[in-house]
Amino acid sequence: MTVEESEIMARHFRFLQALLEQGTLVLAGPSLRPLFGISIFEAEDETAARVLMEADPAVSTGLQTAELHPFRVSLLRGA
Repeated sequence: MTVEESEIMARHFRFLQALLEQGTLVLAGPSLRPLFGISIFEAEDETAARVLMEADPAVSTGLQTAELHPFRVSLLRGA
């Protein structure tokens, strides 16, 4: 990674940390193979989810691409 890319990824991480502290982010992290990231968060609707996704510095700068996949939990450990 270049210095600029490292700085963007640091902003990306801080962005996700803030979402976690706000209670919006459920989980986030990279897959191991192939390498890609997954972020699961709560949003009121698809428009709000898309705005949040596109506000991520890694996405807004074009360093990473993102796809939105609406998801409904059917089974959850501890629930």
